[in-house]
Amino acid sequence: MIKLHNLTKIYNGQAVLNNIELEIKKGEIVVILGPSGTGKSTLLRCLNLLETPEEGTLDIDDFWINLARHTDKEAIALRKRTSFVFQNYALFANKTARDNIAEGLITVWKRPRQEARAEALRILADIGLADKADAYPSSLSGGQQQRVGIGRAMASHAKVMLFDEPTSALDPEWVEEVLGLMKKLALAHQTMVVVTHELGFARDVADRVIFMDGGRIVEQGPPAKLLTNPTDPRTRSFLRKVLPGQAGDA
Repeated sequence: MIKLHNLTKIYNGQAVLNNIELEIKKGEIVVILGPSGTGKSTLLRCLNLLETPEEGTLDIDDFWINLARHTDKEAIALRKRTSFVFQNYALFANKTARDNIAEGLITVWKRPRQEARAEALRILADIGLADKADAYPSSLSGGQQQRVGIGRAMASHAKVMLFDEPTSALDPEWVEEVLGLMKKLALAHQTMVVVTHELGFARDVADRVIFMDGGRIVEQGPPAKLLTNPTDPRTRSFLRKVLPGQAGDA
């Protein structure tokens, strides 16, 4: 369903992403792990053209795009296929939960306002926030704000949902409600690429785990294998730090 070829991103003369090749099947849940600064979030942002790489092409379902050299029309077409969930929610402070979800349907998909707001209400009910339709972000908890952010991404019915550290800005008590919603999406076979340090989520939900370091994909595989018996010493070192006494110590 998704084929990424030769993705390269350079900052200040240094390759943050170096010739990334990646294929993702329809309905697959892919979790990306790795130390900070290794290009994980940049990879996601290039897939949605929030960042423009120096090189790289993307074939997603029935659509091909040169990520480095594209038109505005092509960028919009890509974003209709790849919805993005930010780590800091990125909600409009002056819009209600309902209107935060409806906004993209109105501006990007050109849906009539009344129809878009009705769809937003259906999504809010689906994510357990029907009673917060008229609430503004300032009155919502971090977990509720992130669930609205996920609802906004759901509204586009994108081919793939991209999650950039969706729980990193949350207080611990709100993490599980966001992960619970993501697990619900996984059960519905929504294709997802998730950058996260939540190894429990990776172990329980992911079909494949990718470990990145130095702007490259070091290794990848099923979570049962990669999280317990990785082959590359860089992966073993990383997992020893986040799971001391467990992963990679065999």
